[in-house]
Amino acid sequence: MSRRPGRPRSEEAHGAILDAAVQLIREVGYDALTMDAIASRAGVGKATVYRRWSTKETLAAEAVERVMRAIPVPDTGTVEGDLRRMMRDALGMYRDPSSGALLSGFVAAMARSELIAKAVRSGIVGVRREALRQVLERGVARGELRKGLDQELALDLLGGPLFYRFLITGGPVDERLARGVVDAVLRAFSPSPGPRRP
Repeated sequence: MSRRPGRPRSEEAHGAILDAAVQLIREVGYDALTMDAIASRAGVGKATVYRRWSTKETLAAEAVERVMRAIPVPDTGTVEGDLRRMMRDALGMYRDPSSGALLSGFVAAMARSELIAKAVRSGIVGVRREALRQVLERGVARGELRKGLDQELALDLLGGPLFYRFLITGGPVDERLARGVVDAVLRAFSPSPGPRRP
């Protein structure tokens, strides 16, 4: 098997670039983020950055995904405890001052580029949904949630309200909202749901 030309890939440089991107997003915001600044902070040449990522959007998406993958999936012993813990983690993200520009920047970039849309959906969004999916599956296995529940609907219900308020209505993304979302999901997918309206 022939090797590709050029220097061998450096995992150390790769990690340094991702760390630099996260640091700069927090310091200057997403809109002011530049590939040049990331290269400078990481101590690598611009060519090293561009060999791995063609746009700042794909680089930022991978950097944030890396941070999210480092957050452990909780296992408190109950699906309610797990969901409430994950909602607290989500509130922390939404309270971060850098989140507004970052999320709005990703949404705008996704509308322009299918490549970026795929990176965000499979990366940042995918990591979060997979963690929540694990929690739901454990809830079903424990008998706390009903078998055959619509996982995709449940995942949308857990993530949608916070995102919608944050980016669209500007309403408070707070503990009350987080509690209400978890309560609604637990009621909707409990093993013995209440009578449905005709």
